[in-house]
Amino acid sequence: MRIVRGIALLPRNIIIALLRVYRAIISPLYGDVCRYYPSCSAYGLTAVQEHGVLKGGWMTARRLARCHPWAAGGIDDVPPHEHSPYRRSRFGFMVLERKG
Repeated sequence: MRIVRGIALLPRNIIIALLRVYRAIISPLYGDVCRYYPSCSAYGLTAVQEHGVLKGGWMTARRLARCHPWAAGGIDDVPPHEHSPYRRSRFGFMVLERKG
């Protein structure tokens, strides 16, 4: 069971790696243009970390649709996931909680 849950984290961690590469290479080219805080890419990264690829991806798509030149903007944090069996590694990847 633990191995299956670990393998299930693979798609999430691949998306996290891609978002981290985007934030390190492409995002700085645009500068500070997002109307929201955190930026859309930071929101997407946190949403995928907290909620997984499907729900986090959906939340990110909705956020991107709201982010346009006429948006009021403001603070828009990702709602936390309650009772997650995962934790973030120091590099931002999701790993299983250690057995206590």
